[in-house]
Amino acid sequence: MTAHLVTGAGSGIGAVLADRLHARGDHLVLLARSTERAAELESRYAGSTVLVVDLADLDAVAELDGLPDELASVHHVAGVVELGPVADQDPRALREQVDVNLLAPALLTRRCLPAVRRARGTFVFVNSSAGLSASASWSAYAASKFGLRGFADSLRAEEVEHGVRVTTVFPSRTATPMQEKVHEQEGRTYDSSRWISPETVVDTILHVLDMPGDATIPEVTVRPVVPRAT
Repeated sequence: MTAHLVTGAGSGIGAVLADRLHARGDHLVLLARSTERAAELESRYAGSTVLVVDLADLDAVAELDGLPDELASVHHVAGVVELGPVADQDPRALREQVDVNLLAPALLTRRCLPAVRRARGTFVFVNSSAGLSASASWSAYAASKFGLRGFADSLRAEEVEHGVRVTTVFPSRTATPMQEKVHEQEGRTYDSSRWISPETVVDTILHVLDMPGDATIPEVTVRPVVPRAT
């Protein structure tokens, strides 16, 4: 049975991705930060494996049990964002973003690597346009995403001999609950119609996932057609 691990399946891009993979009849391995969220995911995705682990708890991520012997893909979708200028950055917010957005994916990748190698599978890192260019008030989030890009680049170079493919997807602003939170922090009115739909990002991810074995897409950027309002 084809198995895929997805983080962040509770909402946004992760939820749409889980929906699509589940509809294809593939087996899902989902991570939930609490038993309550695990129950919701188990109900929504019947037959899936749901493991309870908080990505902010790095020791728990590093010791995660219950993974299948083979994984066709691992999708790092979960993330957190807290905007603020460097001068006023809350150290706890900085630490949380680095832990959840960078260190947890790195530790989870290491944990999943034997299973992905056996399947000659794919790692997909759902990064952000903030992983390509940093704007004011985005220092902590951008730093975590720049780091994630570097981690993926190194992993790609190391694992090519094992037949493992590594892709980083850089979506710009996407209509998700996280984007709504970002607009609140920016003091801007949220209009989902201006941004990329999660379905479009997932279409891109599935294209990457379903590539024939003779090729790979190392990086892909997805941007909205509508320019940002000033």
